[in-house]
Amino acid sequence: MSNATLERTSDLSTRRLAGIAALVAAAVFVLWGLVAPASTPGRILRVMFTKSALSATLRLSVPIAFAALGGIFAEKSGVINIGLEGLLIISAFTGVYATDVTGDIWLGLLIGVVSSVLLAALFAVVCIEFRADQIIAGLAVWLIALGLAPFASQVIYGGPNTASVETFNTITIPGLAGIPFFGALFDASPMVYLMFVATVASWYTLNRTSFGRWVIASGENPKALDTAGVDVTRVRYAAVLISGLLAGIGGAALSLSLGQFVGNGQTMVNGKGFIAIVAYLFGNYNPVGALLSTFLFAGLDALQLRLQAAAIIAVPQSLVRTIPYVAVIVVLALFGKTRLPEAAGEHYESGEDR
Repeated sequence: MSNATLERTSDLSTRRLAGIAALVAAAVFVLWGLVAPASTPGRILRVMFTKSALSATLRLSVPIAFAALGGIFAEKSGVINIGLEGLLIISAFTGVYATDVTGDIWLGLLIGVVSSVLLAALFAVVCIEFRADQIIAGLAVWLIALGLAPFASQVIYGGPNTASVETFNTITIPGLAGIPFFGALFDASPMVYLMFVATVASWYTLNRTSFGRWVIASGENPKALDTAGVDVTRVRYAAVLISGLLAGIGGAALSLSLGQFVGNGQTMVNGKGFIAIVAYLFGNYNPVGALLSTFLFAGLDALQLRLQAAAIIAVPQSLVRTIPYVAVIVVLALFGKTRLPEAAGEHYESGEDR
């Protein structure tokens, strides 16, 4: 057995042991909380398993989940789109501005999505047509949006934060909404329900349609797809535009759920696009897995917010706020062994080498 094989085996064993240890630690924590409700684990569990906690998790999941679904389409086709953060930012601002101008929240959502698709189209042209480095181009998309959205807000509203606009009305299903904990699923924003629909639709598209098979082939073996008579360039353009559409829904939903775009610092998006990348990698490019991963990160984010409010643990708030990001690092370290599509990041021009 070669040294490389031994090293891979050792690495896999270490990851497996570390993962088991993490799961055991989590099980001990839960058991401790159940046996001793008055203990710190017990109080944390009481905060976690409430209707309001699930409601916050669902709300925080929306932008991450939509961005993750978009990232899956792009990367499955062979185009690594790490500019998801930028797409969220530009659609978040445009959605609020358009709603403010038109007075129609759904039209504002649509225009926010269009702005994201246009930026994604620019990214696609640069990467596919001009063969730019996809990582650098993705970072450029993020930086452009990070500078442009607050600047536009400063010009229009006189500050990095926009004026307040209407928000989405909550859809409440009588009777079911009163169920403890799970009642939050029946008392949520329409964007939450759209998130579930988009996840199922994305899974079906990728696994049960010809277009989905083309997307997967474009990322795994573009030459074979080209030989079969399918234009790889068109498939990649379509996939990147879909990533812009989905990320646009997520960004506009984020700002319109709060009724304002906040452009201070890293803006209200605050890393959600990058967490989305981790979510779909952790979910192994499966839309359902990406959604479940999103729930994990969004749930931890909701937990840290509630822990700050309740002051349950004697830890500085600045450390409590790092909980979701520490979780991202742990997940990448212990479970981050994901196989990238074979041709991800590689340029291909339809018709070459045929």
